[in-house]
Amino acid sequence: MTKPMLAKLVRELPVGDYLYEPKWDGFRCLAARDGDAVELRSRNGRPLDRYFPELVDALRTLEERRFVVDGEIVTGFDFTALLARLHPAASRVDRLSRESPADLIVFDALTVGDDDLTALPFAERRRRLEELLVGAPVSVRVTQITDDEAVARRWLDERSPGIDGVVAKRRDLRYQPGKRSMLKVKHERAADCVVGGFRVFADRPLPSSLLLGLYDDAGTLQHVGLASGFSEARRHELLDVLRPHVTRLAGHPWERGFLLAGSPMGRLPGAAARWSPDEMTHDWVPVAPVLVCEVAYDHVDALRFRHPARFRRWRPDRAPESCRLEQLELA
Repeated sequence: MTKPMLAKLVRELPVGDYLYEPKWDGFRCLAARDGDAVELRSRNGRPLDRYFPELVDALRTLEERRFVVDGEIVTGFDFTALLARLHPAASRVDRLSRESPADLIVFDALTVGDDDLTALPFAERRRRLEELLVGAPVSVRVTQITDDEAVARRWLDERSPGIDGVVAKRRDLRYQPGKRSMLKVKHERAADCVVGGFRVFADRPLPSSLLLGLYDDAGTLQHVGLASGFSEARRHELLDVLRPHVTRLAGHPWERGFLLAGSPMGRLPGAAARWSPDEMTHDWVPVAPVLVCEVAYDHVDALRFRHPARFRRWRPDRAPESCRLEQLELA
């Protein structure tokens, strides 16, 4: 299956020949049907159909038997409930599919029948999508859309449940897999960061802060700042997630140090210094760079958070290597 088209983060709502959609707070999903076979794939190509059997069944009810559509999986606009759906036990998946059923909010169509729609303007793809979903179950629906800038601004200002921003697409936009061809405006500045390590309190073995990183164009994990200010309960939850990924410093992306060139905020503990991988003289605990979390922040100086970021949630649907510095360029 192809990669989804992505969106570039901008600070202001673009004005011009755009169509605007709510940016839904869920799991990005490409859904493909070929006869009775239905696949759901995350933005990184990970299979999702086993976790959302009710959506698989719903897509099988459509009259058209061959299509690929792009959308967002949501669960009552509760991201915590959505995360809970990613459970390895089939019995739990079956139970949660009844207790907290998911919806697929669809916003683009790549193929319908034998027709490849990716080279068509977005306005035409939208028309074909609406035709495709006529008579679809309520759990599979087309997203809202408007060409009225004032309506789009209300979506941003009202902060309705499940909406965390606005996506803008030019009417003539072709579908470009893997490219950041759409524009998005979010309610607050946010970034998906790789957790490279954490610090603990001097008087108790609980995380005091997370060390955050983003990849540059050379594939190097650059330290971009910290997330802190957790409640005591959250610290225990973080430790449970972090503990299985604690690793040796040798072989870690930051085994020789990070921010070696200095920082606009000055020298920080554990930063702008060098150490030997054989001597644990640093003040942080390295973890394998496999965990991704979403954080909110205010200002960025030289591609680094000016103040500690605020942890929002884990993002198991994001691949660490997809978390890049370009997220911060326009912040």
